[in-house]
Amino acid sequence: MTGGHRMHDIVLLVLSLVAGCALGGVFFQGLWWTIRRAVASRAPAAWFLLSLVLRTLVVVIGFILISHGSLRRLVACLAGFFVARCVVGWRVHAHPPAPPVPPATSNAPAMATGA
Repeated sequence: MTGGHRMHDIVLLVLSLVAGCALGGVFFQGLWWTIRRAVASRAPAAWFLLSLVLRTLVVVIGFILISHGSLRRLVACLAGFFVARCVVGWRVHAHPPAPPVPPATSNAPAMATGA
């Protein structure tokens, strides 16, 4: 293998790693966004199902396009995906959002107004 081909392969692997990080970021940030929205939703199952399908579709298509039939590029992409998972997990645990405030409801008995 010549030096030019080797350098080209290294560049493609690094780009695959970076693309995997991007795909992982989209996947796991999308999951976090879905969790925050679904908790306050009246139909959380629909949020989770739709999100899972869309996120998985994006990631699988991304893996196919990035790997372009190369096992090495696929492994680099998966490594980047895993790195993104660790980074997003760290960010979520290091900076948790404030818990959602439930709507104000009163359990106090109604005051009777009378004469």
